[in-house]
Amino acid sequence: MMEMCSFKSLALAILIALFVWSSSFETLCSGREMKVRYTPDSMYNSYQPYESVMTTASFNVLNFGAKGDGQTDDTKAFGEAWEAACKVEASIMVVPNGVFLVGPITFGPDCQPNIVFQLDGKIIAPTSSNAWGSGLLQWLEFKNLKGITVKGAGIIDGQGSVWWNDLAKYLPTDASMSYEDSKMPSTKPTVLRFYGSEGVTVTGITIQNSPQTHLKFDTCKTVQVSSFTTSSPGDSPNTDGIHVQNSQDVLIYSSNLACGDDCVSIQAGCSNIYIHDVKCGPGHGISIGGLGKDGSKACVSNITVRNVAMQNTLTGVRIKTWQGGSGSVQQVMFSNIQVSDVKTPIMIDQFYCDKGKCQNKSSAVSISDINYVNIQGTYTQTPVYFACSDSLPCTGVSLTTIALKPSEGYQQPFCWEAYGELKTSTEPPISCLKTGAPSKSNVPYSRDSC
Repeated sequence: MMEMCSFKSLALAILIALFVWSSSFETLCSGREMKVRYTPDSMYNSYQPYESVMTTASFNVLNFGAKGDGQTDDTKAFGEAWEAACKVEASIMVVPNGVFLVGPITFGPDCQPNIVFQLDGKIIAPTSSNAWGSGLLQWLEFKNLKGITVKGAGIIDGQGSVWWNDLAKYLPTDASMSYEDSKMPSTKPTVLRFYGSEGVTVTGITIQNSPQTHLKFDTCKTVQVSSFTTSSPGDSPNTDGIHVQNSQDVLIYSSNLACGDDCVSIQAGCSNIYIHDVKCGPGHGISIGGLGKDGSKACVSNITVRNVAMQNTLTGVRIKTWQGGSGSVQQVMFSNIQVSDVKTPIMIDQFYCDKGKCQNKSSAVSISDINYVNIQGTYTQTPVYFACSDSLPCTGVSLTTIALKPSEGYQQPFCWEAYGELKTSTEPPISCLKTGAPSKSNVPYSRDSC
């Protein structure tokens, strides 16, 4: 009888633990409560990792005709290996040591769950325009999968030099390929894209020399990226390190990102994004946006970026929105950011424009509850830049323990229609931040709130 009571007590304890684990949590950010759907611990454990699933079959691309000599087109072999792995739950598709030339390919959809793509060798992209037709948005794509893992110590090389604008700068001096021979479509592909997938893990691999974005997640849930490396020159155009859009519950950590654009780009439709222990540079920093382009609605919330080191980047932590958009950015925490020779370490720009001239518009993506804690280091132009909308000012901007010193020259912090609080003294003093909140009569009601 006592054994049955002990069993019941144990079962009850397990049920209580599961209930507590699945409940929402709250975290305290700079003196204010911020609702958080996922804490870091719950995000780590929200999806069953591949190690806990017994693998049933392994499919090596060499067994499907791949040569791995860097010259033979192995696309067909990769497709056949994936087709076989796709039918078996928790299978492994193996890319062993070697250099595999692979053209544009999609893995999925409608496969069994928990497939592992084991990358030990090197995959290279074609440099002939014939392989790309009139242009493609992605090169390697994993689509509509559940429990997909890409792991290993291998390399994916986009051979992006043939796509970048100033080709002569990147071609070796003994290259036999002329500019005209290598002319590529104007549409540049993302190297590795995950679309419509849940339970995605990317760990250990390196993506280098991307034609455009290195790694993209679009309409995904429960994503983990760790021990991941990107490597492209700082002047390679539009080569974002990691691009996230319309995705939720994303964890990025312990990674080194060097690229020619944003190290991490967080776009519309994202929530519960947690980034920590990342090195960024060269690049443009970690950015939310640009949001609201062409009058679109953008909703972004619950973003945490902490323990990040940035060196020689255009910006540090940035929020950028276009005039004329709608929606909101809210509940954002940037903490423990170390910057070294960063042009502008802290930036909010609601007048973002990446072309020659943009029209002034009154509507805007609202920005509120933005927290900066312990941001230190050196800058080369402006320490803090807050350019907020005239019609919809930034509100709830708080700064704590800011210590930024010029490594060359000096400019004062800039603020326009930014409201918030200095929780500690700052270096340099940020006296331009307006205290409190704007008058309600001056702030239009937004019918497009998220």
